Amino acid sequence: MSKKQQYRFCVGPWNFSQGQDPYGPTVRREESFDWKLAQLKTLGFDAMMFHDDDAVPDIDTKSAKQVLQEAKALKKRLDNEGIVAEMVAPRLWFAPQTIDGGYTSNDPKLRRYAIDRSRQSIDIANELGTDILVLWLAREGTYLRESKSGARSTELLVEAFDAMLKHDKKIRLAIEPKPNEPMDHAYLPTTGHALAIAQLTKDSKRVGCVIESAHAILAGLDPADEIDFAMSFGKLWSLHLNDQNGLKFDQDKPFGSANLRVAFNQIRALERNGYGKKGEFVCFDVHPFRTTSEKQWLS
Repeated sequence: MSKKQQYRFCVGPWNFSQGQDPYGPTVRREESFDWKLAQLKTLGFDAMMFHDDDAVPDIDTKSAKQVLQEAKALKKRLDNEGIVAEMVAPRLWFAPQTIDGGYTSNDPKLRRYAIDRSRQSIDIANELGTDILVLWLAREGTYLRESKSGARSTELLVEAFDAMLKHDKKIRLAIEPKPNEPMDHAYLPTTGHALAIAQLTKDSKRVGCVIESAHAILAGLDPADEIDFAMSFGKLWSLHLNDQNGLKFDQDKPFGSANLRVAFNQIRALERNGYGKKGEFVCFDVHPFRTTSEKQWLS
């Protein structure tokens, strides 16, 4: 890395995982949020990224006032540890209302739920001191293409984005593209799709993207090229570095653990484009291997 370029690093509480997979139970003990927060500085991190229900657990059971109170309390805890919030993302894909999509659901009541929860996530972001709302459109797609209209779904996504932009004049929407999983086909599978749909919104300057290494690889693309492309538009506002061993399920492997050349070229892309000079963080969306012990993990 260039001596002139310095990076700040970020991680999410979900990355302190317990090692479970679809075929086996947890292999590491569950740690509290306070324990995770206390490790960050020691491990070299300056920021934490949040889903809305990481910041405010059981969010759907609480009033708007309670949600803001808990977000304010979290901000104090972060300040005490010298950690900032990098972003907030509405975790819509866990909600029973979004089984067949939130913003693109065929049911207008469920679309309203998704938009309202996204607005609330913006309010949480404001309390935590970040202007980035990440939108991983996990269930915005189809299992059966005949179940939805792609053109209408694009219109619905734009309507949802415009509602968020209207809710707060400073928030920036960072779309996190992924081609599949959990849906068979996603509507915004690549960085190009994310930046294209931004042009249809009422304030395209506030709609950009997050690139995740594994998601780009799953789309058959080189993450370094995706980084170069997004930064050519000035639209790469966050970054999830990890690794992926081929076209299969999303592995979230530690960065550089599968393909050192691909990892190296991503760093080259960040360097030549000056990523981080405007305050952007380098985030690691990874899970320690199932065989990794907590002692190794924290060493």
